[in-house]
Amino acid sequence: MTGTLISAEVDYEAHGKQSGYLRVPHSVHRSAYGWLPVPVTVIHNGEGPTLVMAGGNHGDEYEGQIAISRLAQEIAPAQIRGRLILLPMLNFPAAQAGTRTSPIDDGNLNRLFPGDPKGSPSEMIAHYYEEVVMPLADYAVDLHSGGSSLFYPATLLRGMGHGPEEAAALKQMQAALDLPYAWVFTSGGGRASTARTAMGAANRKGVVNVMAELGGAGVVTPDILKRTERGLRRLMHSLGMLPDYAPDAADGTRELNVRGSVYAYDEGVFEPFKSIGDEVSGGEVVGLVHHPDTPQKTPDEVTSPYAGIVLCQRAMAPVRRGDAIYQIAADAVTDRSNA
Repeated sequence: MTGTLISAEVDYEAHGKQSGYLRVPHSVHRSAYGWLPVPVTVIHNGEGPTLVMAGGNHGDEYEGQIAISRLAQEIAPAQIRGRLILLPMLNFPAAQAGTRTSPIDDGNLNRLFPGDPKGSPSEMIAHYYEEVVMPLADYAVDLHSGGSSLFYPATLLRGMGHGPEEAAALKQMQAALDLPYAWVFTSGGGRASTARTAMGAANRKGVVNVMAELGGAGVVTPDILKRTERGLRRLMHSLGMLPDYAPDAADGTRELNVRGSVYAYDEGVFEPFKSIGDEVSGGEVVGLVHHPDTPQKTPDEVTSPYAGIVLCQRAMAPVRRGDAIYQIAADAVTDRSNA
């Protein structure tokens, strides 16, 4: 028994297509017996793997929400082999509000796994995802973006795999999604994972899983959305779930290891000198923090402690001390494996 208080309006074992809600109990002044509706669609037909796709883990990240919703609309049971579980707005209160965290409990869902079956709404959702949804899954994809404050190119995130089978499966998922970049983790993962993320939840349940960062800045980028929708269908075909789909030729993926982030140490308005994909040298000045409130004050230089390329960039000009303004990555080391 999972102990969850969340009930589902869908039957995960039934064949066909069902759409409904996960009912997250939420008793408040205006609704004593109320519940929060987390949308869920299950499409099930014949034998095959179970693939979970989640978006809206953070509510201000939109490409995943749209791409998963479109699959829920367009995929008919007869087209697939296996089972799709689609969760376009996993942290529904945050997604409804368009905020990173839930306005109900300030919960950052992707920092709350494994959750609490009797905790706050965000903790209950995290627990349900890890203890009810993940045990059903063979594969999982968690779709993010940089949210309101950051912007990423279309980037896959994956581990290296624990053992040759998982390593091969992760590489297969990467090749199928065919995003321009892949951020490859060199440690962590596996059933012993202590990560408080959806990836950690999937790893603890033995689910082969990847994450993606898909744009950001609080907007939808047409090219990234197109790449996302294409990649998800290619992935389903690769797993044998969409047999009649004809994938186009792969564009290829550049594998990277993240070196670290560049942070602001002064409050002001940030002027970037670099854009995504630009080369950066260690110690190079990558921007200035201006002080319009004190016009005579000389801008502060921001230097990068890392060499590599810009993978992620802050989307907001105002900065405070501690704000990440760049993420620097370098080409992945290819001779390292824990498989």
